[in-house]
Amino acid sequence: MYIELPDKRYYGIGEVAKAFCVKTSLIRFWEKEFDVLKPKKNAKGNRKFTPEDVKNLKFIYHLVKERGFTLEGAKTQLKEEKKQALNNFEIISKLEGIKGQLIKIKEHL
Repeated sequence: MYIELPDKRYYGIGEVAKAFCVKTSLIRFWEKEFDVLKPKKNAKGNRKFTPEDVKNLKFIYHLVKERGFTLEGAKTQLKEEKKQALNNFEIISKLEGIKGQLIKIKEHL
């Protein structure tokens, strides 16, 4: 499950964890496990995630939580088929968004 974040340059770890309905510790763990996650850190050491980081987190979440991949399987998927898999994931995400909008329209009729 993912709750859409507002458009911003950077997101705090709390915002990101809340959007995915997970604990911040899981986000920190995935940051260590997956090389594609490279949040910036400010002077205090607080993580600041870019929209690209959030996009990668969506894909990792999809692989691990929704499709049931192991961490190693998700890493392999990211490395070997990242471009194709990300394109497929983006298409599916867009279609799910359209489906949601159509359901809302249908309810208002």
